Amino acid sequence: MTGPQPPRPAPVIDVRAATKSYGRGAASVHALRGVDLTIESGEYVAIMGSSGSGKSTLMNLLGCLDVPTSGRYLLDGLDVGRLDERQLALVRNRRIGFVFQSFNLIPRTSALAQVELPLSYAGVRARERRRRALAALELVGLADRTDHAPNELSGGQQQRVALARALVTAPALLLADEPTGNLDSHSTADVLGILDRLHDAGRTIVIITHEDEVAARAERVLRLVDGLVVGDHRRTRTPASTSASGAPPRPVPLDEGARR
Repeated sequence: MTGPQPPRPAPVIDVRAATKSYGRGAASVHALRGVDLTIESGEYVAIMGSSGSGKSTLMNLLGCLDVPTSGRYLLDGLDVGRLDERQLALVRNRRIGFVFQSFNLIPRTSALAQVELPLSYAGVRARERRRRALAALELVGLADRTDHAPNELSGGQQQRVALARALVTAPALLLADEPTGNLDSHSTADVLGILDRLHDAGRTIVIITHEDEVAARAERVLRLVDGLVVGDHRRTRTPASTSASGAPPRPVPLDEGARR
């Protein structure tokens, strides 16, 4: 006889009957109308929807930038609805890696310092910050650009710095909002190649996009209409074997943010 099985880990994302309304009375707007969503550790999920569908509101909720009007959201087993603003800020810093369309880099600041910043907020010592930031930049192919400021980098390189910054804390969730929206086709392929390899190594990735070609890289595509999930399509992905440039992929470290 086999012994008792270990308990199954909690989903990274567990949203239960979540609603979000703005305003009151007749003027209220219902951005989310009762969303149920579960995303397990290691999944690569794309969320799609037209303007006004609720996908930006859902992203804010998943990123702990906002809280639902009703319902519950558990991030990696933690009920974020019970947290105050200071605790939410800690969750955002330690459990979520954000990547935005506009890069959100600090002018006249080196790539290395940009990537070290979340670790500085977390109180990590200088030597360890540098070690982890250098490793993250190497992971995204920018080991030779550590001293470059944003104005010395291409758009694709800036987004890779943003990816390294998102990954450096080993978050439970990588949350990307239109990460290729400001990139040309070559840079888009580079960034998507990195996301492919991160997923193949066990990272949990949620990407908000309106581009079918970007969503096609995910193993699961959710579609929102009028604040409701109306589609949940799954497909089998083939693990990435090469980077966008054709070179063998760099190894992606499996640590706290990897598949459990």
